[in-house]
Amino acid sequence: MLKISCIGPMNSEERPIYDSPDRRRRGGLRRSHRRPEGSRAPARLIALFAAIVGLIPASTGITSEPDPQKLIDSAEDMVKGETARGTIEMTVTRPDFTRSMRMKSWWEGNEKALIVIEAPRKDAGNKTLKIGNEMWNYLENTETTIKVPPSMMLQSWNGSDFTNDDLVRESNYAEDYDASVEGTGEAEGEPYWDLLLRPKPEAPVVWGKLIYRISKADTLPVRLEYYDEQGTLKRHLVFSDRDTVGSRVIPTTWTMYDDTKDGHRTTMEILEMEFDIEIGDRIFSKRELESGR
Repeated sequence: MLKISCIGPMNSEERPIYDSPDRRRRGGLRRSHRRPEGSRAPARLIALFAAIVGLIPASTGITSEPDPQKLIDSAEDMVKGETARGTIEMTVTRPDFTRSMRMKSWWEGNEKALIVIEAPRKDAGNKTLKIGNEMWNYLENTETTIKVPPSMMLQSWNGSDFTNDDLVRESNYAEDYDASVEGTGEAEGEPYWDLLLRPKPEAPVVWGKLIYRISKADTLPVRLEYYDEQGTLKRHLVFSDRDTVGSRVIPTTWTMYDDTKDGHRTTMEILEMEFDIEIGDRIFSKRELESGR
C-alpha cells in the first residue's frame, strides 16, 4: 500500500479556529467544520498521488509473445545437445507385421552423424554416415558403400516412417524456416505453444509448412506436423514418455505416424543417451564407416 505523508507549515486559513480564549485555556478545542476558502492542500495531494501512480507500471499479468526462433532453438537443443551418443530401439509397425532393430548412434549437431545397426542379426553392422551435406550407407554383408544423393534424403530409412533426413538431422528448423506463433492451447493439463514454420525461399526443403508444438513448462517438443505445399497433413511426430536420460529430462519415445496410410507408424525409443560429450573425429569418417563391426 502506498502511504503519503505531507509535512509543511499551515497558513492562517489552515490553523484551528477557537470559539473563545476561555475555551482555549480550558483545553476545549473545536475546529470549524467550514472548509477554509482557497485551501490548496487537497488539490496538492491529489496531484501528487496522480503523479506517483503514473510512474508505477501496472502489473496486469500479461506477458509479451515469446520469440519463436528461441523456442525452436531451446527445444532442439534439449533433445539433441551439441553432441550426443546413445542406443536407440526402432520399431516399425504395419497392418500385417511388426519388426524392430537396435542401433548405436553418434551426432555432432546437424553436421555429422553415424548410425550403426546392432540387431537384428541380418542387419547388424550396416551403417549410415553423414558429413555436412553428404551421406553414405555401408552394407556389412556385401562390404559395399553407397552414396545417398540429395534427391534420396526424404526416402524411407531402412523401411521405416523416418526418412534419411530425419535420422541424420539434415534439416535445421531454425535456419531453414521462418517461425511465428500460431496459437496456444492445452492438452492433458499441459499448456503449449503452436509455432508455424514456413520454409525460407532458399531453403532445400520440400514441406509447405510445419506446425511445431512446444511445451510452455519446459520448452520440450510435444508434436511436429508436416504439411505439403497444398496444405495437406502428410505425417506427424509425437514426443512422449519424459524421463531423465544422461544429464537432462527429455521425451524418450518418438513416434512418427504416416497420415496417408492407415496403421503405418514407427517408434524410436531412447534406451540410453549421453549429451555434450567429446567425440573424436575418427567416428565421423569413411574409414570408420567401412571398418566393419
